[in-house]
Amino acid sequence: MKLLMRFKADLTMKRTLLSIVILLLNTIPCPLIIAGAPEPAKSGPTIEKLITTIKPSVVTVTHAGRGDAKEGTGTGFVVGEGLIATSLHVIGEGRAITIRLADGKQYDVTEIHAWDRKQDLAVLRIDAKGLKPIPLGDSAELKQGSTLIAFGNPLGFAGSVVQGILSARRELELGEMLQLAIPVEPGNSGGPVIDIEGRVQGIMTLKSTVTQNLGFAMPVNAIKPLLAKPNPVPMDRWLTIGALNSNEWKTLLGARWTQRAGRIQVRESGTGFGGRSICLYQKETPKMPHEIQVDVKLNDEAGAAGLIFAADGADKHYGFYPTAGKLRLTRFDGPTVYQWTILTETNSPHYLPGDWNTLKVRHDKGRIQCFVNGHLAIESLDTGLTSGAAGLAKFRTTQAEFRQFQIGSSLQTKTIVLPPDLRKEIDALKSETDQLTAKLKSAPGTIPYLRDRAKALDQQAARLRRLSDQLHEQSVQDELLKALARTDDKNDLLLAALLLAKLDNEEIDTNHYRNVLDDFARQMMTSIPKDSKPEQKLERLRRFLFEENGFHGSRGDYYNRANSYLNEVIEDREGIPITLSILYIELATRLGLDVVGIPLPGHFIVEHRSKEGKPQLIDVYDDGKLISRAEASLIVKNQTGVALEESHLKPTSKREMIIRMLRNIIRNTPETQSTPLLRSLNTLLVLDPDAANERLNRVFVLIRIGEKVAAKADIEWIIEKAPTGFDLDRLRELHRNLKSN
Repeated sequence: MKLLMRFKADLTMKRTLLSIVILLLNTIPCPLIIAGAPEPAKSGPTIEKLITTIKPSVVTVTHAGRGDAKEGTGTGFVVGEGLIATSLHVIGEGRAITIRLADGKQYDVTEIHAWDRKQDLAVLRIDAKGLKPIPLGDSAELKQGSTLIAFGNPLGFAGSVVQGILSARRELELGEMLQLAIPVEPGNSGGPVIDIEGRVQGIMTLKSTVTQNLGFAMPVNAIKPLLAKPNPVPMDRWLTIGALNSNEWKTLLGARWTQRAGRIQVRESGTGFGGRSICLYQKETPKMPHEIQVDVKLNDEAGAAGLIFAADGADKHYGFYPTAGKLRLTRFDGPTVYQWTILTETNSPHYLPGDWNTLKVRHDKGRIQCFVNGHLAIESLDTGLTSGAAGLAKFRTTQAEFRQFQIGSSLQTKTIVLPPDLRKEIDALKSETDQLTAKLKSAPGTIPYLRDRAKALDQQAARLRRLSDQLHEQSVQDELLKALARTDDKNDLLLAALLLAKLDNEEIDTNHYRNVLDDFARQMMTSIPKDSKPEQKLERLRRFLFEENGFHGSRGDYYNRANSYLNEVIEDREGIPITLSILYIELATRLGLDVVGIPLPGHFIVEHRSKEGKPQLIDVYDDGKLISRAEASLIVKNQTGVALEESHLKPTSKREMIIRMLRNIIRNTPETQSTPLLRSLNTLLVLDPDAANERLNRVFVLIRIGEKVAAKADIEWIIEKAPTGFDLDRLRELHRNLKSN
């Protein structure tokens, strides 16, 4: 199985960009066949009979809208008793879902039976009997030029069909897909693509924006692993995916507030006037004076989003936020526009349009001070509102992101300082651009000079970006060494694992994920009796992770780098053995269980050690299954072809677990991605300077990017250490060639 997935990963690494732009099918209702498109060939009696047979098994999938947003509609089809297959983007995340059958009956989805984010697939369960599944074909055997029929229900217009052919197979971002010469339209995502034998060969997923008669479908074979090994999640748990922590936040007045990677995001219009929606922080606001702070970024500077404070939990509050490039302090005294007072509106040279900006409010008795990026922007003596909660707000159709929300008596702000002389020079250039253009117009050699100057500035910017990247890399490595500094192995495994993800995404908030795991543990502890035995806690942990929350081993895209980033494993509830094992160990520790990592060759597992009984091996990748030594031996045999040895069952240190994670990341990074590959190699060699294979790997990366001096230093290290299995003569020759060049 993993060999097959490795083959697929290799294909993915070699994929090429198509010259067309592909968009996910959205939810705008349209007829299936586009006006002006060539009509499909008329169906003969056999195809007409086929259509009649298939139609009753095609359903309409509808997810609930938020605020002013309309509900979303797509298509699905029956694949089993009470099971409906569709595309994941059809159902969204954290939203209630309804299925309407061909006969008009409607059912609420009770469970997300299985899903795969990377392949955009989902299987839903409804409490309906007597549904007729459509047989699944073998998409691997489908021939180019085969006749296919696509079924769909755009916005419930049941029974739309269109005929075409398989024109090609393409490697796209979702993996290998079927390219169809079929006109498709929004609202048909998730619909079945049927061959003339009446078997499903694909699930309609993408359409081209360049030509009408071109669509893409996920091969039906991709959904078979989900049916064979589902990861069911009840709807009450599904509704929590991406949702804000209700212990920390309460949203009012509509819009869609979500949280991912430690960031709060808001989309869609609120129900308050001007599209207002608010998100209140639930923890107690300190007595005055106090400060509230957040980083915010808008998708459109014409919009508005920022801080609120002195909120009564309904319509009254102050607001400090950017809008139309300016900064505004406003008092809201009620739900209508007539109860809205703009106290101050101002421009600030310290506000960075299109970028992250730190907003801070200091609220004292009789005085309000508003800061942007550490600089005072607004000061008001308004006393209309004197106390209340703090939080976030957005207006109109603004899409905004927030991070690092804080509240306290005194908060530190990272001040963005631009030297006054440089600011003056930039401002002067801006105001004199037209005059300067007129002067330069008649000067000989101006255009080549300006272009050369622009090229030099581009090169300088590139050097500054490299320097910034290097400083970030070294900062993360320093944190990693501190997290793994203890010799008794009571190291911070969670932080270390998250720091590997932070290497490639510097904006990850590691504290957010610590809070998520703490919250998971609290949820479990509420249902565990105080006198519970370790076995009972293990069973509660298993049910919580794999039955209630749908964590599962990655099936269709095992070698994706995301499976080695613990934050994405937590968000997507999908991972590989070692990342799922680290999550399991961290939660087990919070429950008072002694669980250690066992580094089987090719497949990481864990072991629970109990004072009351024998150690128990657990395969976290296989839904927390308890396994015997014989089963562990079989796993090693199947994965590597070697026999299990006693040394394979010895617990590994947390440092070795992180090194193993790094090796997975390195192994799954294409050679063409030199920067992230070098970053991971550097970090591994910081943790394990004697790792000769990785040092040799780094040699080739350094040569590829032109860093010959550093490459020669690594070659010299290898020659001096003379590790077993290395061709030192070839390395000496390579060193001479680098030296001569």
